[in-house]
Amino acid sequence: MSKSLTQFIVEEQKRVPSAGGDLVGLLDNIVVACKQIASSINRGGLAGVLGSAGSENVQGETQKKLDVITNDIFIGANEWSGHLTAMASEEMDDVCPIPTQYQKGKYLLAFDPLDGSSNIDVNISVGTIFSILCCPDGVTNPTAKDFLQPGAKQVCAGYALYGPSTMMVLTTGHGVNGFTLDGSIGEFMLTHPNMTIPADTQEFAINMSNQRFWEAPVQRYVDECVKGKTPGGREKNFNMRWVASMVAEVHRILIRGGIFMYPFDNKEAGKAGKLRLLYEANPMSFIVEQAGGLSSTGRERIMDLKPVGLHQRVPVILGSKNEVERVVGYHRET
Repeated sequence: MSKSLTQFIVEEQKRVPSAGGDLVGLLDNIVVACKQIASSINRGGLAGVLGSAGSENVQGETQKKLDVITNDIFIGANEWSGHLTAMASEEMDDVCPIPTQYQKGKYLLAFDPLDGSSNIDVNISVGTIFSILCCPDGVTNPTAKDFLQPGAKQVCAGYALYGPSTMMVLTTGHGVNGFTLDGSIGEFMLTHPNMTIPADTQEFAINMSNQRFWEAPVQRYVDECVKGKTPGGREKNFNMRWVASMVAEVHRILIRGGIFMYPFDNKEAGKAGKLRLLYEANPMSFIVEQAGGLSSTGRERIMDLKPVGLHQRVPVILGSKNEVERVVGYHRET
């Protein structure tokens, strides 16, 4: 019989004895939030939640109605629990403190409530990404600097994928496991135990419209993949995929291998990359590495980076080990 996510995380607690019941309780609340988000997304136009909210987030990106709704859902499901000291979201300028009427816990929660929201109006898969960190000792009113911890210090990371079925994938540093929401009982059930990424692949994902802005190592790699078995290419032919939802891209890599790249480019001066380090790159890197893959900026391991800002952006190259190593090698040669 399949194991429920609740049962799984209770058993997983034994692997992280320092976490106690707090981590189990926090994950339970995150699960509740993701179920609520899945319900809102599934209703779509029936609930009048599609389209623009008429506002921008701190990055200057136009917010969808569901960006705002899902952010509120995530905060509402977690602020009262007593497991958190503060939260940080892609959709908020600064740290979200725990209201004074609620007890505080020992964890920090960083999240992207609706990754890939540009897809929502055309009914393509989107997701939620989260990262759990320990609050520094002695800190009761965290500020942004308390979230600025290397990804290697994450206690847990995961994502929910809202596609043909709703899934949750997570790691606490002991491998990666995937759970599918059984709507008939309202529970996530273990369907993808011990997920691993094949070391080799014939599939790459990148936004080709930015090709003219890439650095030489990425230009070289993609050119070789496109040429395939023809002269100047590789020993095999490649397929290209691009969903414009990091959750969907990473999930495909976990299921069948591949490499995902949102590399550094010179399209916008002053931007080191497109994806945010704390609530996109770090949690996804943790998951990918735990599944046997690699994650890099092209120059260094993402989870070794010391963050310098709450909404810091970084280049991201992650996925099947041998392909990521090849791209990193091209950067090193350059």
